[in-house]
Amino acid sequence: MAIGFFMAIPLLAIVVYLFDGVGEMWSHISRHYLMSYCTNSLFLLLGTGTLCFLFGTSTAWIVSTYEFPFRKAISWLLFLPLAIPSYIVAYAYVGMLGNGGTLIGWMQGIGLPMERIDMMNIFGLIWVLSCSLYPYVYAGTRAMFSTLPRSLQEASALLGAGQRRYLFSVALPLVLPAIIGGLMLVFMEVLNDYGAAKYYGINTFTTGIFRSWTLLEDLQSAVYLSALLVIAVLLLNALARWQRGRKSFAAPNGALKPQSNRRKQLSGFQKFGCLLVVSIPLIFGFLLPVGQLLYWAVLTFDTMFNAELLTVTLQSFGVALGAGLLVVVVALGLIFFSRWNLLKPIRAFQRIAVVGYVIPGAIIGIGIIRSSQSIIQFFSDTLQLNIGFLFYSSSAVLIYAYVFRFLAVSYNPISANSLKLGKNLGESSYLLGIGKFKTMFQVELPLLRNTLIGAFLLVFIDVLKELPLTLILKPYKLNTLAVKAYEYADDERVPEAALPALTLIAVIVLLMAMVSLIDQKLEKKRT
Repeated sequence: MAIGFFMAIPLLAIVVYLFDGVGEMWSHISRHYLMSYCTNSLFLLLGTGTLCFLFGTSTAWIVSTYEFPFRKAISWLLFLPLAIPSYIVAYAYVGMLGNGGTLIGWMQGIGLPMERIDMMNIFGLIWVLSCSLYPYVYAGTRAMFSTLPRSLQEASALLGAGQRRYLFSVALPLVLPAIIGGLMLVFMEVLNDYGAAKYYGINTFTTGIFRSWTLLEDLQSAVYLSALLVIAVLLLNALARWQRGRKSFAAPNGALKPQSNRRKQLSGFQKFGCLLVVSIPLIFGFLLPVGQLLYWAVLTFDTMFNAELLTVTLQSFGVALGAGLLVVVVALGLIFFSRWNLLKPIRAFQRIAVVGYVIPGAIIGIGIIRSSQSIIQFFSDTLQLNIGFLFYSSSAVLIYAYVFRFLAVSYNPISANSLKLGKNLGESSYLLGIGKFKTMFQVELPLLRNTLIGAFLLVFIDVLKELPLTLILKPYKLNTLAVKAYEYADDERVPEAALPALTLIAVIVLLMAMVSLIDQKLEKKRT
């Protein structure tokens, strides 16, 4: 219960400090900015959601249903856009298509005249976010398409339904939970985005929170904006739950024969068409941005490859390592302590503690800053102790924020796999006189080793990519690759951002490959 309450402080702080009233600049914000925050955020959600749905479902359907050249490699490569933070993709597109852009210059050099494309608007931001985030929809949808009962497709064919009708009338409705789940993750990332929206000059709730806190120096107005954004997040989650209702998407026990073993063989032109469709999001979401970054990295390598880059890389790894380990430890504490003590209040705090992943980083940062100020003031007034250095000169608060933000990333897979162990192992150990802690460390945790490693790597990746939370809470002397790339671009030194960005991408791609290998090992054990 104590762990759950401690982890829920950022969210509770937002609620508590709402009663302090509006900030000094709230009337100015509500009159000049609030409407644009609402309309732009809604338009971004609708536009990005639509494109992510089209990219994610089309590629998932083709990869899981048809056989074409390089299918196995492409099915994994389609995840790679997640390795590039959206704000880095935003910089790359301006460098390719803006005035004097690399791609425009190359096209003109080979005799193909091409006009500049203005990406610095909300439509450009929708495109950038969609190219970066569609794998959230692709991942779950592909898994469900691959495991649809073969009998459904056979029955549809016997009733005269072609492949297209089977897709729209049978397959898509059955994979709707995966689509909705993926879109919810997309929506959370859109609401959390700061770097791309700031660079493109688009007013959103997240940029508004930063503006209220930094430029207007009105933390209380930032709290109110955070509260509005929390309401929006809760409404999105409620809408997703309402859409599912009491529908059942389970198949009969004997029907689960995956269709992946019987992918449809295609003719030459059809193979080319499928290859083209699945290549489009991969090219625009990964290959083109990385190509632009490589070009910039070559130009700036002599000046940017230095001791500072190495220091920033080591600091990024250190923070991600500490946060990843602590997240796994806290997740294990929540899982096993709540299992050993079945009191309902503990389970309630357990659910609150893992809600951080659906809360944008800017909100968590503002909640922690506001609560930190109260704690510092309390110690100063009552005990005459100055503890401000604990909050503003160390990484402890930042790592605590990472734990709250990414606890669900670790908690969900560990919890799911720990349930598969069953109760028999633990109860047998207790009967032999072995205590709960010893049973956990000597029996249960070794069986969860691969799951723990995978959960740690996922948190490590998310911490490396996180920007808004790091910008708000990092101490002055600490820097990360994500923040360094953002700072160079914010100072109009976009080419200099390439090397830190590429270092970040290379590390994330490597970690994603390791997570994939772990998943494959777990899948082999299950089969």
